[in-house]
Amino acid sequence: MTDGVPTLSLKAFTAGDAAARAAFSADLMRGLQRYGFIILADHNVDEALLDEAYRLSAAFFAEDEAFKRRYAAGLRGYTPFGVEHAKGRSVADLKEFWQLGRDAYDPEAPDGDFAPNVWPERPAGFEPVFKRLFAALDETGRLLLRALAPQLGLAEGYFDPLVKGGTSILRVLHYPPVPDDAPPGAVRSAAHEDINFITILVAARGAGLELLDRDGSWLPVETRPGNLIVDSGDMLARLTNGVIPATTHRVVNPAGPNVSRYSMPFFMHPTSATPLDVLPGCIGDGAKFAPITAGAFLAERLREIGLKK
Repeated sequence: MTDGVPTLSLKAFTAGDAAARAAFSADLMRGLQRYGFIILADHNVDEALLDEAYRLSAAFFAEDEAFKRRYAAGLRGYTPFGVEHAKGRSVADLKEFWQLGRDAYDPEAPDGDFAPNVWPERPAGFEPVFKRLFAALDETGRLLLRALAPQLGLAEGYFDPLVKGGTSILRVLHYPPVPDDAPPGAVRSAAHEDINFITILVAARGAGLELLDRDGSWLPVETRPGNLIVDSGDMLARLTNGVIPATTHRVVNPAGPNVSRYSMPFFMHPTSATPLDVLPGCIGDGAKFAPITAGAFLAERLREIGLKK
């Protein structure tokens, strides 16, 4: 467990009375303001589904490189080892991953501005399992944003139309054993902030996640396998004028046995047309960020980390 990062029960919000729901909302706000992270227990994502997703993830990444590269199709499908790097860094992260999002024909997707999903020939069951996981994490994200909205002076359903059909992405990550010939300074995931509203991270199979605390120290973020880890991203920081910050975090190289690490973050994005103008209740002495749409901001950041030209 972590020192400090609060663990909250989602059932307090989904099944509690008015007082329990209000307490959950306040605790969520405090956790994101203080750490940029909270740990979520008693959520709506079936643990058996998480276990099956990790089994399929390991099976896919165990395939040979030629097979995996057959599915390298841009922002959907496979991204090979050593492609992505943190903003402002030239040394690539030590990871490979698979990405999926909403289907282009999804009736909740008014933008229609994203590529179709790509699915591997094997392992069997990959597509239906990860579609189920995407849907479950998407629903969890909506619940969290509903809980957060009143803390920002907004109606509980304020975020619903913004994220309905948004460009959210589920990333299935593999950090292989660190190679002997890794470039100097290369790490599994260099210090960065997430781009989106919130990230919901399925508790990883393997340690290494750390957040940069407000005092400048690195704090490990660990929890039991069935829990979720939630952090706030740059889009939410822009929307709230920094009232909810985007916290820097990283995944360090293993200090013990040099083994694989698997992780599955769900990046919750609004639709591309969503303006990231500062909320009226957060302007204070003035907006710190220039107006921009979510789509333009995402494209800018994807170029900065090497995933878009």
